[in-house]
Amino acid sequence: MTEKHHAAHHGKKKVAGDKEWEPKIVGFLCNWCSYAGADLCGVSRFQYPTNIRLVRVMCSTRVSPHLVLDVFGAGADGILIGGCHLNDCHYMTGNFHTEKRVNLMERLLRVAGIDEARLRLEWVSASEGEKFSKVVKEFTEEMQKLGPSKVCTDDMVKAKVAAADDASETFRLKALVGKEFNLLTKGNAYGDKLDPEKLTGIIDAATEDEFERALILELARIRPMSVKQLGKVMDIPTDRILRHIVLLRQNSEIAMDHPEGFTPVYKTITIGGEQ
Repeated sequence: MTEKHHAAHHGKKKVAGDKEWEPKIVGFLCNWCSYAGADLCGVSRFQYPTNIRLVRVMCSTRVSPHLVLDVFGAGADGILIGGCHLNDCHYMTGNFHTEKRVNLMERLLRVAGIDEARLRLEWVSASEGEKFSKVVKEFTEEMQKLGPSKVCTDDMVKAKVAAADDASETFRLKALVGKEFNLLTKGNAYGDKLDPEKLTGIIDAATEDEFERALILELARIRPMSVKQLGKVMDIPTDRILRHIVLLRQNSEIAMDHPEGFTPVYKTITIGGEQ
């Protein structure tokens, strides 16, 4: 059952024990526009829920996929990213890169089983205090409908979010997303612009591969597992698991542990060697 289907069976507010549950939301706001808009919101006496905790960053593009997934892994129910309107960035093209990064964040949330609605990107200028109030109200209501994040209560969801976090830090994904905007607007070294649909397909495939490898390492770190066991837990074909295992062994990230009978099991190599 997906988060949205699960939420449909409950009321607008969730209850934890004897207390009414309230969502924990983190907001990362651009210094030059969104944070100034939040200031104007307060000065103008526009009301918004107190569920959100604001963090000021110099530019929205400073909010990395790793940071967002780390915050979700810590138990946040929702994350709001606020930046300048497109073509109005203090750093010229910063928010165009933010869009590409958020696309990767959404891809990783999908494969990790977290509803993409828990992440929201909004352009709010310094003069849009009322809009900031409206956005926070809407986002808080959406989180109340979705209910508490399962990261702190479901070990598999926690493992998937940790794997998505690790995948976001791989050189392959960082390089692809870091160059995505320029590849689409300026082209490659030969001046050839890539087809957006083709590039999206490349990044989607890379995201899936890196996430699956990271999840194998996360699960094998907890306890040694066979290819068949990993395929069952991850719900993907064993031939794909085996392909990932071969690459991970080549990179000295995973090793064969003491076999159970005739079936080899694999364990993640930790810093300092095999354990």
